[in-house]
Amino acid sequence: MSRKSLYLGLWTALAASVAFPAAAEPVFNRIASFPVADNLPIDADKSKPTSSEIITASEDGKTLIYSDSPYGAIGFIDISDAAKPQPGGLLKVDGEPTSVAVADGKVLAAVNTSKDKANPSGRLDVIDLATRKVDSTCDLGGQPDSVAISPDRTFATIAIENERDEEVNDGEIPQLPSGNLKILALKDGVPDCATMKTVELTGISEIAPEDAEPEFVSINKNNQIAVTLQENNHIAIIDAASGKIVSHFSAGEVDLDKIDVKNDGALKFDGSMKGVLREPDTIKWLDNDRFVIANEGDYEGGSRSFTIFSKDGKVLYESGPSLELKMAEAGHYPDKRNKKGVELEGAEVGKFGDTNYLFVASERASLVGVYKDTGADPEFVQLLPSGIAPEGVLAIPSRNLLVTANEVDLVKDGGVRSHVMIYELKDQKANYPQMVSTMKDDGTPIGWGALSGLVGDPKEAGKLYGVSDSIYYSSPTIYTIDAKQTPAKISSALVVKRGGQAAQKLDLEGITTDGDGGFWLANEGDQAKLVPHAIFNVNDKGEIKKEIALPDDLLPSQIRYGLEGITRVGEGDDATLWMAIQREWKDDEKSFVKLLNYNIKDKTWGAVSYPLDKTEDGWVGLSEITAHDGQLYIIERDNQIAEKAVNKRLYRVALDGLKPAKIGEKLPVVQKTVAHDFIGDLKSANGYVPEKLEGFTVDADGNGYAVTDNDGVDDSSGETLFFGIGKVQATN
Repeated sequence: MSRKSLYLGLWTALAASVAFPAAAEPVFNRIASFPVADNLPIDADKSKPTSSEIITASEDGKTLIYSDSPYGAIGFIDISDAAKPQPGGLLKVDGEPTSVAVADGKVLAAVNTSKDKANPSGRLDVIDLATRKVDSTCDLGGQPDSVAISPDRTFATIAIENERDEEVNDGEIPQLPSGNLKILALKDGVPDCATMKTVELTGISEIAPEDAEPEFVSINKNNQIAVTLQENNHIAIIDAASGKIVSHFSAGEVDLDKIDVKNDGALKFDGSMKGVLREPDTIKWLDNDRFVIANEGDYEGGSRSFTIFSKDGKVLYESGPSLELKMAEAGHYPDKRNKKGVELEGAEVGKFGDTNYLFVASERASLVGVYKDTGADPEFVQLLPSGIAPEGVLAIPSRNLLVTANEVDLVKDGGVRSHVMIYELKDQKANYPQMVSTMKDDGTPIGWGALSGLVGDPKEAGKLYGVSDSIYYSSPTIYTIDAKQTPAKISSALVVKRGGQAAQKLDLEGITTDGDGGFWLANEGDQAKLVPHAIFNVNDKGEIKKEIALPDDLLPSQIRYGLEGITRVGEGDDATLWMAIQREWKDDEKSFVKLLNYNIKDKTWGAVSYPLDKTEDGWVGLSEITAHDGQLYIIERDNQIAEKAVNKRLYRVALDGLKPAKIGEKLPVVQKTVAHDFIGDLKSANGYVPEKLEGFTVDADGNGYAVTDNDGVDDSSGETLFFGIGKVQATN
């Protein structure tokens, strides 16, 4: 499998028409990612978080506008060339912008100005898109959340949430004052403040009827407003012209089966929850009679699902955990979020050509599910990767584009910034996911993620084995991977066991075959957690048969960053194991790490010293070691992400030149040669370059494969990039 075939269509030109050939099967692929920190002024403090939450576009589809709550600004992105988005700058506002919408060259920005949650206040700013200046404002009398404009541009509506304080009375509601809905008349994109209607939404819900907390609004072509009352688990339909409530009804509840219900370091989709309140966040009209809700949950519920309703309150479709299971199949299930699972929060509807598409975004899995609206049960199309925590989703059918705004910014933790991501619909192959798991007979997937090491089957080309690290601490697993398929398929999972039970105290970072149907595994130790630096030999049933600690002479110098790969050289009695230690231990010179050697027959240890590349930011270390054709192939990487990532390389070291010294003696320094630079491969998915390129192997036909560690979707986009690099040969 070559990179060319794997990434077919990634660099194609932007389509100019929404018309597709009759035989085409178009899909969306990501074509660009824009870090919104690039919009910061030159003199801004780049260490402070910035974000993109709700996003909209100019009517020509060439300028994106988003709300940046932490920075207190409205952001602009020039997408005249959608594959090369350019910073359009920021407009600071006095307060916290929560939502944006566009009509006739005007941006309507809802701004929260509350001094605290007990005293909510806010306004609607009218920003001229051409001058980027605030023309006028309307006092909203409360804390605004969502804003929407009618398709005919005659009305604007704003959900005034007046959200509860979760620190007061354990977050219990009611917490007055109640929220409400505002409706304003529009002319040429400008709201007439004097026409503002206040629609009281109290007294209609079964839950806390005196404290309505409207969350999201949408308007259909008949100028009917649909609004979710998330904490109240309720939905109301309002006539925009009169401000009268046409109908209202409970969002209802769902019984869930085949879900993961425990935060226990294992992915087991065998649990159930009964009577789970939907508690919808986003609501979007599919047409004049139907709408969809994304059931994120916030107060007591969160059904992990999306639901299609008729406007009179009839449930037409309930997804249950079906989308969540598809996300788990792609390695994106967040085990630490088991009360509400993947938390489907955002939704969008857009008609591209003759097809009405429905998009549902998961805050915790960081994926967008794409469906065709059939008028009955929606038809699943694909999953799209979307940065961390997509909140805003925007369809731009006139340009065949989809956009997501990802709110999370991890700059304070040294992590990735908030991104806006752009996707194009055209006749092409989907480039994500790049690895999925097999669905079992019970309809649930093999749970997986955090792949940290790879090895090729010694006999069968394209057959690989991978291991997961300590993210899944109660279920250390060896996965069998079919790399001949696109996407690659995890076909089986073998739990590593000790005494018949899943082994504990393991952080598996490397795997190699043992020549007898089993495996050798490298365990990264952590003295603080009583996890040993060790290697393990397991049989074909996953049972640990040998546990070998690192030599006593080495352990006084140990640090947390230990073994990150293992490989076998030779067969039978002549076999030795080589292991890579990720970073310098206390007895190493700066920028030098050890490659350890273990003679299986003699049970003796040796080592050589490996020189690391220099870096300006962070650190550089080793992530994998693989023996092939007289060479050791070693992944060397920095701990940087996105534009700061420089070193994600494959080096080779000739085995015939390695003369390991005894532990404690002066170690010979190896000579290394660059075999491959992975930066281009990691950029090819048109996201940001991830930190953890963790696994590499060569299969029985000599083809190289690499994989990234998605950190178990914890403070991560959850993306697993898996790709081939073609034949691996020891030539310059």
